[in-house]
Amino acid sequence: MADNNLDSLFSRLGRFPDVEAANLQAWDATDRLLLDTAADLLAARELQPGSRLAVVGDRYGALTLGALALDAAGWAGPVRVHQDLITGEHALRHNAGTLGVAGGFEQLPLGAGLLSGAGVVLLQLPKSLAELEEIADAIARHASPDVVLLAGGRVKHMSLGMNAVLERHFSEVQPQRARQKSRILLARGPRPATGAPPFPVTEANTELGLTVCARGAVFAGTGLDIGTRFLLEFLPQMPPARHAIDLGCGTGILAAVYARANPGSRVTATDQSAAAVDSARATAEANGLAAQVTVLQDDAMSSLPEASADLILLNPPFHVGAAVHAGAGLKLIEAAGRVLAPGGELWTVFNSHLPYRPALQRLIGPTREVGRNPKFTVTASIRKTSAV
Repeated sequence: MADNNLDSLFSRLGRFPDVEAANLQAWDATDRLLLDTAADLLAARELQPGSRLAVVGDRYGALTLGALALDAAGWAGPVRVHQDLITGEHALRHNAGTLGVAGGFEQLPLGAGLLSGAGVVLLQLPKSLAELEEIADAIARHASPDVVLLAGGRVKHMSLGMNAVLERHFSEVQPQRARQKSRILLARGPRPATGAPPFPVTEANTELGLTVCARGAVFAGTGLDIGTRFLLEFLPQMPPARHAIDLGCGTGILAAVYARANPGSRVTATDQSAAAVDSARATAEANGLAAQVTVLQDDAMSSLPEASADLILLNPPFHVGAAVHAGAGLKLIEAAGRVLAPGGELWTVFNSHLPYRPALQRLIGPTREVGRNPKFTVTASIRKTSAV
């Protein structure tokens, strides 16, 4: 693929419906390096034209749409792609429409449907080793025996632990030369998978008296992150609700603990991550709460009706990808203002240095500080009557 063609493609990509900002873009140097390496290997016949291609971790469509543009690649069937975040799925479809790409790719969950018979896999390396473990196991378990995995990342986020994970699942792992602060790990020779898949992991949390289930990609695994722990200290002060929402639910700990304490409440656990949704559903089932807790993959509650909840619990993220950015949390607060009924309450825990208090006051309504420790603040905001 000519450099100017790839430059033209990347320049037209957006992040919608994810957060847009001047310091955030829809592609990075790793996307470029993965596509250039695939093109070089195709030219050298080290990748076979006509192979089945799977893409994992494509953030906004740069890898999938770039792979479709590879000259004479002739991928067998549609490019199959897995994106954990629903915003990534929507962004890929939106960018395909912008570029006039009709079809040519299929969006699938991580598993056999995505990887069966794949001869080439392009992977944006995830942040956590647990997520990489689950992905590598799935590739070794389901892809073609002659699969070539190109796993790329920013050098500053890579570790020798990633090599070790891949070496557990592939007989050959070759680090490639870095370029523009990105590097690729090339893996071949998948080792035969033995036993059941390693995820989801299930662990009893004795502190909460709760069984927690977690897929590899979910934040904090089966553990209880310190922000959620602090918010749960105030559970006795939270009002009983006809409909409560755990927004950004992760493994569903908040949803499960609130549901158990309020058996008359209907609870929705929602997250943009497919791994989080699978984990929260499994957590609800493991604790006998499946009939009370509904689990939903959604982008900032966009599919939920206005004024449909009496209580929302929120531990907002403070990163957008690798960048520290309050935009993701502000998007969730704004969504809470739409979904809360007048008089409903938003209980939020956040790092005290983040500027959420004015946004809560403006987008939700009167906000009081419920608690503070050296790191976190917990607030309760009452939804004002007028629309946001």
